[in-house]
Amino acid sequence: MAQDMTEKELLKMELDQLKKEVKNERQMVRSEDSIPDTECLLPWQVSKTGKELKEYIESMAGEDPLLKGIPEDKNPFKEKGGCTIS
Repeated sequence: MAQDMTEKELLKMELDQLKKEVKNERQMVRSEDSIPDTECLLPWQVSKTGKELKEYIESMAGEDPLLKGIPEDKNPFKEKGGCTIS
């Protein structure tokens, strides 16, 4: 879609998106609140949904197979057998 658009159309689309994003309610956050082990204490603004996303991700981390792995007996991609060349 974007390949068929002129530069003017692309810039208008980007401007429309930025107008939508600027309406999002934001809150001030310090780096130490969002990124552990950082020394930077400069405040920056994030969407309020950012805090909700962070809380959700942290609450679901125990069930995340990418973090804790998949038990061998439940892994659908485990190799069924080996190949022997003689």
